[in-house]
Amino acid sequence: MKQLRGFKYRFYPTSAQRLELAQTFGCTRFVYNWALALRTNSYYQDQVSLSYTDTSNALTKLKKDPEKPWLKQVSSVPLQQGLRHLNTAFKNFFAGRNKYPRFKKKNNRQSAHYAPNAFKWEDGKLTLAKMSQPLKIRWSRYFTSEPKSVTISKDPSNRYFVSFLVEEELEQWNSSTEEIGIDLGIKDVVVASNGFASGNPKHYQKYQARLKTLQRRLARKKKGSNNQYKARLSVAKLHAKIADCRLDFLHKLSTKLVSENQAIYTETLAVKNMMANHKLAKAIADCGWGEFLRQLEYKAKWHDRKIGAINRWFPSSKRCYTCGHVLDKLPLEIRKWTCPSCNSHNLRDQNAALNILAIGRSLGGFPHTRPNQEAVGQTVFACGSSSGGDVSLTDLAILG
Repeated sequence: MKQLRGFKYRFYPTSAQRLELAQTFGCTRFVYNWALALRTNSYYQDQVSLSYTDTSNALTKLKKDPEKPWLKQVSSVPLQQGLRHLNTAFKNFFAGRNKYPRFKKKNNRQSAHYAPNAFKWEDGKLTLAKMSQPLKIRWSRYFTSEPKSVTISKDPSNRYFVSFLVEEELEQWNSSTEEIGIDLGIKDVVVASNGFASGNPKHYQKYQARLKTLQRRLARKKKGSNNQYKARLSVAKLHAKIADCRLDFLHKLSTKLVSENQAIYTETLAVKNMMANHKLAKAIADCGWGEFLRQLEYKAKWHDRKIGAINRWFPSSKRCYTCGHVLDKLPLEIRKWTCPSCNSHNLRDQNAALNILAIGRSLGGFPHTRPNQEAVGQTVFACGSSSGGDVSLTDLAILG
């Protein structure tokens, strides 16, 4: 099965390429912010909604401005792609998938998107438009197909990356008949119904003391000075290291679960709402639950696995897996509890994972399909009552 995939590598530009990329990033950022202001002002002042075509035509006129000759010194493709990305951001906003687009900042991540007509790919070497030399890329893995697009990015720690969008034949993992339910937590990022517990490396907590020191040094520097720039870079590099460590852990964990199981059932978490708890917000953010679920979803789709999700209101932790009794309250600090109905001893996370697996199976067993939809890569929802008493899974499970 052919699948669009992204391949990301780090590269090391020359001094001349750094200047060219800096100019491209600056122009792309300027055009994006200019178009965002244009569309916003047009709506609030004239009650007119501008489209991508309108901003593209306005960009053509902007390039003729004698005060902005630098817009013609870079490739026009990243500028047009910036307008397309802004248009996509507005579509996501109107569809309720995201917030209103925000202006891009100079010290944040910078990027430029190149279509096939703006780069040359020959003998495994990439040369961008307006550049005479290919990029020095550090290859960690290889692909065989022709890139459909290329994205150049620079993170706040001054690292340069190139991402290739490639359509390749994807090697399928061996099929399995195993099914698991997983409970997400803080002590262990994942606890599975089969007894597996991932642990939690707590990458942020590991480097928190060092980060605190660097941030204090940054706060003491004079704004706009070279020393402030160096201190900001030190903070950014440490943040990048923490993020890389977390991402590596989540990729290895999600790959392990998807490769070993044909069906995975998980809970639906309102992470944004949970982050409002300031006592747990830092620990929740360090777990990366949202990124982990995103990885599970696309890896399951790639390798013909099924992902199921139960409703957030299902009392997976408070319900005894043995007899079905539901507790009225179960404070977070209680990790073990004894069922007052059947006297069985339950580990909080393990019990929740078993309940998640049971409710997932009750939706129709394995495999399960919705009408006119394939089971592979689909999300199945279940909801249930959180009231006390003995509740059966049959009474709780309904299709979302």
